[in-house]
This record gives sequence, C-alpha cells and structure tokens, in this order.
Amino acid sequence: MAAARPDPPTARASRGAARRLLLAASWQRAADQRVDPDALPLLELPDDDLASWRREHPLALLLPVVQRLLLDDVEGSGLLVAVGDERGRLLWVEGDREARRRAESMLFVAGAGWAESRVGTSAPGTALELDRGVQVRGPEHFSHLVQEWSCTAVPVHDPADGRLIGVVDITGDDRAAGEQTLPLLRATVAAMEAELALSRTRTVRRPRARWTPTRTPRPPRLDVLGRDEAVLHVGGTATTLSARHSELLLLLAARPEGWSAEALADAIWGERGTVGTLRPELVRLRHVLEAVVPSLVPTSRPYRLPTALATDADEVVHLLDRGAHRAALHAATGPVLPGSSAPGVESLRGDLARHLGESLRTSGSVDVLLQWVATAQGADDEPARRELLRLLPPRSPRRAGLVAGVVAGPAAGRDAQRDATSADLP
Repeated sequence: MAAARPDPPTARASRGAARRLLLAASWQRAADQRVDPDALPLLELPDDDLASWRREHPLALLLPVVQRLLLDDVEGSGLLVAVGDERGRLLWVEGDREARRRAESMLFVAGAGWAESRVGTSAPGTALELDRGVQVRGPEHFSHLVQEWSCTAVPVHDPADGRLIGVVDITGDDRAAGEQTLPLLRATVAAMEAELALSRTRTVRRPRARWTPTRTPRPPRLDVLGRDEAVLHVGGTATTLSARHSELLLLLAARPEGWSAEALADAIWGERGTVGTLRPELVRLRHVLEAVVPSLVPTSRPYRLPTALATDADEVVHLLDRGAHRAALHAATGPVLPGSSAPGVESLRGDLARHLGESLRTSGSVDVLLQWVATAQGADDEPARRELLRLLPPRSPRRAGLVAGVVAGPAAGRDAQRDATSADLP
C-alpha cells in the first residue's frame, strides 16, 4: 500500500479558514445569547437525577466501547474522556486522576451542563450545536475558565433514525486537539453506533420501551452571591430585584416549610419589624413574580414558595458536599447579599462562610486554602491560617503573611498574604 500523501498547503489553508469561520460563528452565537465568559457551568443534573438519567439513557449501553477504545490507556496521560447527552449535560467524566482534579475548577464534572448556550464555544457544546466533529484549542474557548485546555468532540446518533443522542469528548492539553484525535473519536463513535444497532437485534424478542429525549425548561434560579440586588433567572431571561425583594425571596427560598408573618418580619427588620410593614412588601413582590414566573408567587399562612427555588449559594453547598472544593471556591463569588443587614440574611451569610471554611480546611489542599484566606470571606478564618502553617514547609515564603495574620490579627496579614500567594496560585 502506498504511503498517504500529506495534504497540499492549499488544502490545509482552506480547512484552516473554514475552521476559523466555524469558531467565529460560535463566539457570535455565545455573545448573542449573553453567555458570561467568566461564569461556571451549572450542575443541571444533581446526583439523584444523574443516576436515574444514566440508567435510562442509551449511551449507558455503549460505555464498554468507550472504555476499550479510549479509556484503557488514558491514566497518567493528562487526558479526560467525557460522554454527554444530547443537551450537553455530561453523564460520565473519566480519565487521568490529576486532570480530573484540575477540571473540577471549571466544573467539567458529571451532571454539569456544557451546551454552547451555557458556556459558549467548547468542543462538546459546539459539536452538538453543529452536529459535527469539532476541535477547540486553548484561547479559542469562549469561557475564560477553559482557555488552558484543548478538546475534541464528536456527536453520537441513533442508528435507527439518525437522531442526535449525545457526544463523546476528549479534553486535556494540546494532544486533546491533535491531528489524530478527531479520526480516533470518529472511529470510536462509529463503533458505538454499530454496537447500539447490534444490541437492539439481540433484544428483538423483548423490545424495550423507546427512549425519547425530553427538553424540560431550566428551573428558576436566584443569584445572591457577591451582589446587593439578587438576579432571578427564568428560562433565558434575568430580572434584577430590589434589595428588599432580594431579601424576601432569598429567605422564602431558604425555608421551604414557610414563615409565619411575625417570624419573617423579624428576619427582615429585627425588633423593628411589624406584620403591617411586611404585608405591603410581599404584595409588591407578588406583583413582580406574577409578571416573571407565576409559579413562584408566595402563598400565605405560612408565607412560602409553592415550588422550590434554587440559589447560587445552594450550588456552592452542593459542590462542597460532593468534595469539589476547587469548584465550590470558584463558585463562591462573594458573601450572600453583602449589603443586607437583615438578621435572617446575615444568618445565611454566616452559615455559608462557616460551611466553606470547615469544608476547605478538611480538603488537604494548600492551594485551595491559600485562595480561601485571600478572599474577603476567608480573611478572618484563623483556623484555616493555622492549618496552612501546619501544611506549608518551614521555609516556604508563603508563610510570612500567615504568621502576621495569626499573631497580629487577620487585617494585618491579609495584604502580605495576598502578595505572597498571588504568584503561586493556579
């Protein structure tokens, strides 16, 4: 067999131009949809939903093919293999242990949504958007958090009718978008689709109910971290609430069982609060919610939300409970409604800061703790500083600010610690 001839320069130039157009169009779509290049993806499938969705999804039948063709040799390579559904939600993320740990910081984990409409240009999301194989290298990613990574992804189809059912992705260093990676993934996907067709012939005598993907709308979410006025996200729209309505809706979301009028007034105004002051504010809040998301209009006796409302603070807690400490710290973009003096909000703010500190102190990671004590929330966490002094080598230059903080108080050591650690943080 004659050796394959290299592509002529004109062919390579043509493919390069086409690729640049593809990426530019993807960036434009992300800008049109107001994707935040600094935001983390969302965990769209919590643990219980993730387990159920994995069991029912046809891609579950094809994991042995992925294991055999992609995963067997990936440990120690710095590469990750991800399998996602047709909506861009990652169902499985496997591969090199250290790469998986690093990928937590950008929430490249099972259950996270990586559709192009969520994170902008990335191989899995853009491959699904265009229904074709895609490679994205470093700064070609729309999200700033992903620009140290490269990736290649190929969509997977149901061989019976050609429907899009998912995507397979390789993520890592430059090798993840190398010349041989795209052909390798295409061959893997072809094997997966062939296996899916074959599996159906084996079960022809006992046909399973046909799996049909459903497109459920994203549930409402309230963002309260690092902002004085909360933002309520409903579908593709975002509504900024007044400071008082932010406090009320957060407290209602935080207590699903509801509040008595007296208790809610006390949580907002303390001893100055009265039921007579509370009721007009709730009427105004109801009018706002009726126009945006009627399903969240509070009921009374007790005052409560008819359906659950997730917050970005809940997301931080969920990440901590999963052990994703780096991702949790990145998601904790600030205190809960920092400008609020409502007693109930101050309590929630303190609870989250304590939970963050306690979890991060048990993570065993010097880098995570250094980032924590350099934040406004972690600056007063003396136990974290002492844990860092225990973990750092005796001659580490990063100990200076920590010692100053422990001896003279957090304020004295904060600036020195930031200067000492900023060059070393990932």
